[in-house]
Amino acid sequence: MKYKSVYTYTLLIPAAIIYGVLFILPTLLSFFFSFTRWDLREWQWIGFENFIMFFEEPSLMIGFQNTLIYAGLTMGLKVVFGLIFAVFLCSKLKTKSFLRATVFFPTLVSTIAVGITFSALMHPSRGLINETLAMLGINGPNWLGNPNLALISVALVDVWKGVGIATVIFIAGIMSIPKDYYEAAQIDGGNKFNEFWNITLPLSRPAINTVIILAFIGGLRTFDLVWAMTGGGPGFSSDLIASIIYKQYQGGFYGLSTAGNVILFMLVAAIAFPLYMFLNRKEVDL
Repeated sequence: MKYKSVYTYTLLIPAAIIYGVLFILPTLLSFFFSFTRWDLREWQWIGFENFIMFFEEPSLMIGFQNTLIYAGLTMGLKVVFGLIFAVFLCSKLKTKSFLRATVFFPTLVSTIAVGITFSALMHPSRGLINETLAMLGINGPNWLGNPNLALISVALVDVWKGVGIATVIFIAGIMSIPKDYYEAAQIDGGNKFNEFWNITLPLSRPAINTVIILAFIGGLRTFDLVWAMTGGGPGFSSDLIASIIYKQYQGGFYGLSTAGNVILFMLVAAIAFPLYMFLNRKEVDL
């Protein structure tokens, strides 16, 4: 038995080395360099100065607010639309395999490519979206140039791209529900809405919790789509914490931006872990 135990742990050594080199070591180095002023050649210990400077950033509060709004909006829409699509795609449709592939396809496309494409589609005068609205007699807005619409426009594109993952998770959850429940509901005279409300929705709670956590964390960490579509503009109206950190990297403030990454990591952890515990507690109560 002891030999088998040693042999088992031996097989884990290569994976542990890779995990340590690619995750643990960079994480520890990030925490260390967040307390320094550094470049590619040398570093100087400055304590908490980077963190103080980061919290004095004029656009930081806007970034925090935008990040929470963006994460909450994209998470909510992915849960709602993902569940609706999953219920529809689990019904008796002849083309459901094709439709499932169609819903999942945007997930496979590069985020930068999606951002560039939708930037063209949302152009205020030459974009296909506004040209289509003009044919209907509607004056389309400046989707990415209006400070009140830019963040919401990017969030909607994020939902379009990411709802496929949520749909797949919900489909897996719905498919795992025993058919006996639905047969019993039909015998009792229940309609489709009763089946959804009393069977599908409660028993899909594990899938719902998974989508909420993944989508919310993804929203908090989003950078590439926002940068490809708006660059954080106009002004700071669509800046997220991640885009603020990137701008600091661009300016050569490596220690300051590293401190920002540490703060973002702690923010995600401070929200994700309590949310995970809360959702699991609610699941057990059911």
